[in-house]
Amino acid sequence: MRPDTPADHTDHTAEAERLLRTAAQYPEDAEQLLLHAAAHLELAGDRPQATTLYDRLLAGAPDDPALVRALKAANLWEYGHEAEARAILEGIRTTAPRSPSAWVIAAEALESHDELPLSHEVFSEGVELLIVQGEEIPYDCRPLLLGRHRVRRLLALPHDVWDILADDAHSSASPISLDELHDPKRLWSLGSSDPEELSAEIARLRAELGTYRAALSRPFPVAVLHWPSTELTELLAAYPTLTSEYPSHEEHLSTIESSLRELAASGTPNLGIVTATVPSYEAFAASEGASPGDASLLPQYATTLAARGRAVGWPPRGDCWCGSGVAYEQCHGGGSAAAE
Repeated sequence: MRPDTPADHTDHTAEAERLLRTAAQYPEDAEQLLLHAAAHLELAGDRPQATTLYDRLLAGAPDDPALVRALKAANLWEYGHEAEARAILEGIRTTAPRSPSAWVIAAEALESHDELPLSHEVFSEGVELLIVQGEEIPYDCRPLLLGRHRVRRLLALPHDVWDILADDAHSSASPISLDELHDPKRLWSLGSSDPEELSAEIARLRAELGTYRAALSRPFPVAVLHWPSTELTELLAAYPTLTSEYPSHEEHLSTIESSLRELAASGTPNLGIVTATVPSYEAFAASEGASPGDASLLPQYATTLAARGRAVGWPPRGDCWCGSGVAYEQCHGGGSAAAE
């Protein structure tokens, strides 16, 4: 639902500048041009400047202010402004806009940060507001139904009437069933919910191409799982059987560092750390048909996160991996040969 941007070797900063110049020349088309420019700035990694563009659009009374606010919130969350992003998303829910795109962007922003139950609520609110059962589904509302179906599959929820409508809407355009397209194991292994990417993967599997694993695979580190303090507290409250794995947060952090040092000393290359969240872990457990309280699931979860590119290299060169904000050498890396 974002403005389309090319996937090739585009110089996104230069393209954003070109679109800004064009918007100045053609003010009647400025809104769409600025939205595209903001998308390019996000891809270029210049998220603060993208936020500036979204603010500029909002100051000018855009045609779809809810969509612009949703895009701004999603962008803010990506560079550390979670609280502000959540406030904006909650405001969108409160105002209940008639813009399908705004609902989709808001729900997908939550989904991308493993807030699956909340994402499901937002998708459902948009669907119930904008789609009438028994009437033809507006084309721009289909992503709402499909996104809701995807999140419900990740949450291992049973089909309901909206999922049946989503299946019907999808089957008219694709020979691949929606349940297969949104198979949680496939979403986790591929690390993407893009329908084109998923359809391509399924087609490769159906054709039994022996090289599909090589096409999808990418190097990833031997990764150790890190639970931030708040997440570990929530995890143990929900699944007390894991207390034997994590007697305390301090011991958990110490075990991470000692394990990585032992691996480094044994000659294991490409070591990393993946940060866990309870919603993400629960979704992974559901995709595996397993209980989150099963400790044997934890290494698989770490490996899957690493395969999805979530690992950060160890030892770090700046702040400590534990989130203390202190340089690694003065924190867990103190006296570590690996740090040197």
